[in-house]
Amino acid sequence: MKNLFKFGFLALAISLSVAACSSEGSGSGSDTTMTDSSAIITDTTATDTTITDSTVQDTTVKVETSTTEVKP
Repeated sequence: MKNLFKFGFLALAISLSVAACSSEGSGSGSDTTMTDSSAIITDTTATDTTITDSTVQDTTVKVETSTTEVKP
């Protein structure tokens, strides 16, 4: 019974190695890492032309407080 499993596994391993080595793949599958050189990528990001006002006015209210001492 053990020999049956050994020979079955051996036959499977040999058939997989023969199938992998004798395949005539052309390499034009969709899993290649070759980039498409016909695609033209254009830069659509425009430069920022808005002008900010550099003379920002201070709008906080400044209050001067003074302390006086009251003598009884």
